[in-house]
Amino acid sequence: MRKRRTFTAEFKVRVVLEVISGAKTQEEVARQNGIRVENIIRWRRQFLKNANRVFEESSPNHEGEERIAKLEQALGRKTLELEVAKKAFSIFSQLRDGG
Repeated sequence: MRKRRTFTAEFKVRVVLEVISGAKTQEEVARQNGIRVENIIRWRRQFLKNANRVFEESSPNHEGEERIAKLEQALGRKTLELEVAKKAFSIFSQLRDGG
């Protein structure tokens, strides 16, 4: 049984850009890289369909950074609450023990 080849995203982008630039035909690029023209057609379609995401304001990385900042703020609040609770417990323990 023949093993299915996998291609990296970088490879696919390079292949698609070669075709889109017009420097080479799909057939030339396919022959040079030992891939099927159908793969190039599918990759090109995916590339063009998702190209607008490059310029979106809310990129996945930006959303991740925002989420991290919110989680850090929440952690800071919880840490402060924990410190206050520890102090209150310490004070009440001293009062209860007659100190």
